[in-house]
Amino acid sequence: MAASRNENLVSKYIQIFLIIAGYWIVSIVTVFVNKRLLSETNLNAPMSVALFQTFITALICFVLIQLSAVFPQYFKFTPGNPFQAHVVKDVLPVSVLFTAMIATNNLCLKYVSVAFYYVGRSLTTIFNVIFSYLILSEKTSCPSLLCCFMIIFGFYLGVDQENLAGSLSVNGTIFGVTSSLSLSLYSIFIKRVLATINQDVWLLTYYNNIYSTILFIPLMLLNGEVVTLWEYSDLFAPKFWLLMSVGALCGFTIGIFTSLQIKYTSALTHNISGTAKACVQTILATYWYQEMKSFLWWTSNAIVLIGSAGYARVKQLEMEKKYKSANAYQKV
Repeated sequence: MAASRNENLVSKYIQIFLIIAGYWIVSIVTVFVNKRLLSETNLNAPMSVALFQTFITALICFVLIQLSAVFPQYFKFTPGNPFQAHVVKDVLPVSVLFTAMIATNNLCLKYVSVAFYYVGRSLTTIFNVIFSYLILSEKTSCPSLLCCFMIIFGFYLGVDQENLAGSLSVNGTIFGVTSSLSLSLYSIFIKRVLATINQDVWLLTYYNNIYSTILFIPLMLLNGEVVTLWEYSDLFAPKFWLLMSVGALCGFTIGIFTSLQIKYTSALTHNISGTAKACVQTILATYWYQEMKSFLWWTSNAIVLIGSAGYARVKQLEMEKKYKSANAYQKV
């Protein structure tokens, strides 16, 4: 009996390890591939790259929904019509934030190095605290605020060190902050939207990517990318479309691993895993691009990482305390 339990425990640990490893690999590959597409191919068309990725994700979701209808024993995806009036009314506002998040994220990655990318987008936690107070009237504890101040200081120090090194992109930093703001608002409003579609994350993924594909078309036109694509010399090169396809598949796959990681561990483990992944990603980027960074630059990254992990831990302890207090009250 004990041997059977140990085997089940080992099997579970192996499963969790493979999920976390998969998340790390796909997430890091996504960042490097998108960096290659956005700033190393001489193609100035970030909205077109984003449009292709959202279109492929929406197409995969559509195919899986159709397979669910034909082979329900193998595929379980909820059918949905993104063009119903009530669906558009409920989901489209959040999809606008989703689109803004992807667009500004791509623009940030276009202008900043992969090594600085994490610090450039590190203010999501800060905006979460601000908007949770302004929109949800949720107050933040002193330990959480201390972690926030650590993140802000790490961000400031990182920007300062990039500036001293002569590699600071003001546009990239602004887009990074805007991406953090969009992600924060998206995270807050997504809870309300999920309640209207029975908490179905995959259905929301389908709707978001359908709407984003449509929204990216005018953004692509306004950015003059039709002419850019037409004049791009490698538009029909197999290598270019291989990169585009890998980026699109990674964008879809990362959603799967994110959901699995949260399902088989917890939201806290996902946050800590993402923070640790960012650390490895930064080290890999400095090695891959042969970038020499100062001690204070590395210190800024460490401060942001410690502040982010600390905030996640503090919030977990607060939730556990709140849960225990609620149970104690019910027993009385």
